[in-house]
Amino acid sequence: MALDTQLNPAQRAAVAHRGGPLLVLAGAGSGKTRVITAKVAHLIERGRLAPERIAAVTFTNKAAREMRERLRATLGNAVAGALAVSTFHTLGLRILREEHARLGLRRGFTILDADDARTLVAESLRQSPEGGRLDRDDAVERAVWRISDWKSQLVAPDAAAAAAREAPDARAARAYLEYQRSLRAYSAVDFDDLILLPAQLLAADTSRRAAWQARFAHLLVDEYQDTNGAQYALLKLLAGSCGEFTVVGDDDQSVYAWRGARPENLRELERDYPALTVIKLEQNYRCSNRILRVANGLIGHNPHLFEKKLWSDRGEGDAVRVVGCRDAEHEVGWVVGEVLALTQRGAKPGEVAILYRGNHQARPFEMALREQRLPYQVSGGSSFMERSEVRDLVAYLRLAVNPSDDAAFLRIVNVPRRELGATTLEKLAANAGEHKLGLFECARSAAGLAAVGPRAAARLAEFTRAVALAGASSATDPGGVLADLIERLGYLDWLAERSAEPAAAARRKDSVAELQAWLARVVVALGKEATLADALARMALLDQLERQEDEARDDRVQLMTLHAAKGLEFPHVFLVGFEEELLPHRNSTSEAGVFEERRLAYVGITRAKHTLSLTHAAERKRWGEVAACAPSRFIAELPADELFQVDATNLDPREKRARGRAQLAALRARYADTPASARPEEPEP
Repeated sequence: MALDTQLNPAQRAAVAHRGGPLLVLAGAGSGKTRVITAKVAHLIERGRLAPERIAAVTFTNKAAREMRERLRATLGNAVAGALAVSTFHTLGLRILREEHARLGLRRGFTILDADDARTLVAESLRQSPEGGRLDRDDAVERAVWRISDWKSQLVAPDAAAAAAREAPDARAARAYLEYQRSLRAYSAVDFDDLILLPAQLLAADTSRRAAWQARFAHLLVDEYQDTNGAQYALLKLLAGSCGEFTVVGDDDQSVYAWRGARPENLRELERDYPALTVIKLEQNYRCSNRILRVANGLIGHNPHLFEKKLWSDRGEGDAVRVVGCRDAEHEVGWVVGEVLALTQRGAKPGEVAILYRGNHQARPFEMALREQRLPYQVSGGSSFMERSEVRDLVAYLRLAVNPSDDAAFLRIVNVPRRELGATTLEKLAANAGEHKLGLFECARSAAGLAAVGPRAAARLAEFTRAVALAGASSATDPGGVLADLIERLGYLDWLAERSAEPAAAARRKDSVAELQAWLARVVVALGKEATLADALARMALLDQLERQEDEARDDRVQLMTLHAAKGLEFPHVFLVGFEEELLPHRNSTSEAGVFEERRLAYVGITRAKHTLSLTHAAERKRWGEVAACAPSRFIAELPADELFQVDATNLDPREKRARGRAQLAALRARYADTPASARPEEPEP
């Protein structure tokens, strides 16, 4: 690889560095993925490392795929295929698969999805003395969040209980203890356990820690600023004291504190590895200089462990527009009118992104785009795996490979309907507890069937027989199990019966067919030795990491949250709702909260390549009442010389042509003495 022609000096230094820990501070659009892939190639070609001794870790399957594709193009399929390129959670799953016995897990352990984990937490709360008086939704959501946060920081249930100072936290800590007991009983893990359990194992077992450290000679971590406590602990345990690793990140783009990310890990890295080398990537290959100066001006108000300043050789570009609108409806009309004008001037719809702080802001833009016949795509919709028919069938498959999976049993014991009521299930659960059996195993036992009575016993026997038959063929024919189950259960007929309209039944049947096709693809990808348990684990992991996210398409206007936009870029960006209580959000007004909201605004600004518009409304409806709105405090932090203020509060969207003529005159007056090449693009009258 000719590093001198493909990389800038800072990138080249990062790629060539060997002999100790390296932190690459990669600003937005600075080519960090190029550096990681070039580093891997350099380690193999110049460092003479076997590819299987290199692990490259990131946070999303999409990023991992992109990395693998670049490595295939550079190194060829054989070499790239031997590399451990994955997400943190896939790496954790790999360790659990090999070490399951040491952790007390069965080989076919289950990965609970978020919904099933929530069900178990709710059940754990109900078992507490005050369980019947819980405000279910609030208590369950708080407990789910607290348990996940504790796990991400390596806090055990007893430590959580000891540290709890408020009643809700104390209740969540008790639920945490019961929840962990349930997971053990079901031989199941949740998404957080994929990091927590490997970290606990390697910390406690010196021989296994040494074995895994010997396996990887160099670790590369992308998006390091998004690591939580458990992920950083796992990195240190795998890297060892010598710290032969490269981490790439940007503290200015750390926007996931709500899910445990700790930008403080940058500081801990410097403390834990005094020999740490720091290389800054400050050349931006995406944005114009005006957009970068606006971004630098904003993020400069945040504290920094390492100072950096982005620059670009892509020209000055257009001034950033700050647009004051009359109300939310007018904001939508103005933005969609501008999008329409862009497409009429030749821009593709997919080159335009409308970004917002919260999903609730998307709906009016959808309606307006539809009225203008502009194609659009909303990112971050509900997951394919959240559809009820998909969840039903996956629960059958989970139970087939893990008879101890009580969560799966409870979901599908009445799917299709078998009229097994709460009393029957309570009797079964009591008998299962008495004999220390899982619910499914109890339902197959003579004692369990006797406990529920002959009528219910016959229905349970039919149910357990179908699951057992699926389990018997799960190791030899993982791809065919699902089709056999669907036919044996009469599941498609049942879907048709419970669907009010033929169109709804057709959609559900399409989902079933899509699930079958997906399972078949996963089985093929895993190889001929794959079992159904392997395929299910892979499917659960893909869903948790991606939530069935769609790839952005160049034929549709992109609507997405600022969080979803991270890592993407668009020629034209409209950042809407740039006002107090939206950005920064009303729930993030603490000092640390405002720091993160400012980073989130910075992420949104640096998605734009050519044009950027920030809009705010003078009033909005909130909870059915019209309320006055203030522009975001962040606007005052932007360099005024780089902004073009547009006061649209007195204009109706239908007056677009008159507004365009006024803007044209204002632009010409403002930039009369500016060279033509540096002027912002003039809007059409």
